Amino acid sequence: MDITMKTRLVSSLEKVFPDKEPAPLKTPVTMLQDDFTAFQVAVWMDGQLNRCSVTVDSPIADLVSVRQVWNVPVYNISPGTEDGDYISDRPGLYPDLLQPGQMNGQYIILNKSWNAFWIEVETKADTPAGTYPVTVTFTAASPFTGETLIDTYTVNVTVIGAVLPKQTLKRTEWFYADCIADYYKVEPFSEEHWALMEKQMAFANKRGVNMILTPLFTYPLDTFASAERTTVQLVDVFVDNGEYTFCFDKFRRWIDMAKRCGMEYFEMSHLFSQGGAAYATKIMATVDGEYRKIFGYGDPSTGEPYQIFIGKMLTGLTAVIEELGIKEQVVFHISDEPRIEHLAVYGELKEKLMSYISDYVIIDALSDYDFYKDGLCQHPVVASNHVTPFLEGETPEDFWVYYCVGQWDKVSNRFTAMPSYRNRIIAEQLYKYDVDGFLQWGYNFYNSIGSVYHIDPFATTDAGGGFPAGDPFSVYPGADGEPWPSIRLEVFWEALCDLRAFKLLESLTDKAFVMSLIEAEGEVTFFDYPRNADYQLNLRAKVNAEIAKRI
Repeated sequence: MDITMKTRLVSSLEKVFPDKEPAPLKTPVTMLQDDFTAFQVAVWMDGQLNRCSVTVDSPIADLVSVRQVWNVPVYNISPGTEDGDYISDRPGLYPDLLQPGQMNGQYIILNKSWNAFWIEVETKADTPAGTYPVTVTFTAASPFTGETLIDTYTVNVTVIGAVLPKQTLKRTEWFYADCIADYYKVEPFSEEHWALMEKQMAFANKRGVNMILTPLFTYPLDTFASAERTTVQLVDVFVDNGEYTFCFDKFRRWIDMAKRCGMEYFEMSHLFSQGGAAYATKIMATVDGEYRKIFGYGDPSTGEPYQIFIGKMLTGLTAVIEELGIKEQVVFHISDEPRIEHLAVYGELKEKLMSYISDYVIIDALSDYDFYKDGLCQHPVVASNHVTPFLEGETPEDFWVYYCVGQWDKVSNRFTAMPSYRNRIIAEQLYKYDVDGFLQWGYNFYNSIGSVYHIDPFATTDAGGGFPAGDPFSVYPGADGEPWPSIRLEVFWEALCDLRAFKLLESLTDKAFVMSLIEAEGEVTFFDYPRNADYQLNLRAKVNAEIAKRI
């Protein structure tokens, strides 16, 4: 039978489906030094050749990596798709997982289908400027007949001799140590667990995360009252004859590991329950020789027993923080996403905490302007669909934004069923509004909604139907503990590189000039922006060209 194979260059913002011919990339591939870019080569196969090897030949081959794009099941699309800016409003298989070859370095390719290979180029600060051909060779073979077919595609990558500035955006994507232990079935804080955590943490930093959520105690996040997360607690608590003592050895080791991974900021886990701070968080302790839970859901946050405990713990913790010399890099949380009806209890708790952490920054994800206006939270992390009063009123000096499940209408997000340009547009928004920090809640949440049970993230991408697919995690737990990225994570990293490029061009011109490029097709806000991939690809090419003119 006749066997055919054809290849096509596709942008990183195109999601390649097996049954849909992808649009070709028309924009030249340019990048700066210490930069990141990605593109795809889509391969169509018609025949019985179902294995494929991929090789790269280039003067910069050591800067190039290849992964296969794999489709994952998507059931929960979004709370709503009324804005019309989704790939589809139907469940199905969507491209997301970027995985290495799983058959002795070879890839399985689907017959009579478009298969996509994700090509990344990561330059270094000293990568010489120039134009480099990158030739990708695909060799397909049949395990049945021994037949082979070879096709190649060459992409010219132009490196401009200007180094991107360091990322200054504070970025956290919540890191769940318990989910790593649960997925790989290792004992929390065993040597195996530490090694697995370090791999995922180092990769998070490589993709722009520079603030790490630190589990002083098991997170009071995404856990129903009837459920209980695996205990992951860095602070060991002892109660003898009613007196508290603490051991911070695990905390010290965590900070040391985080620094080794490149983390610059340390985000202490929430001291009170999610959504209003009504209750204590889960606390395990050795009480007169017996290890058991001493606080948890149902214990009032404002109650004297828990307040005494928190005060003594914070006294010991802050002493260790100062000993480690990281005081200026630490932030605390009270409660995640309190609402207007929680103003009173939130204010009471903050007042009590001021005796211990008045010299520290407290940040919390919230949406109600009153928390900021009334001085209860001077460093709010504002939901992107609730930024308007913060922009029209007094904008916080340290302005943070976040998105998660609730930010599905018009605003940027990175659900799997969203087009990738809706992910990458965050760069223009962060730049325009001088946003200082960005939070997203799910780097590696491998539980169902409410943490009722553990999930297999390769089969369940929506927390058991509880959240939009792609919201709970952006990295997959790969073989041997290696993190495998999602398209969503890599495209967000492209956005952060765009942000760095905007700031470099601003240093060579001014902000008004950069904004004239960004808004050449109309005003860009958190709600309105060009909804196509060409806008972003062309904009980055223009920014790179303007930088090249001035160096």
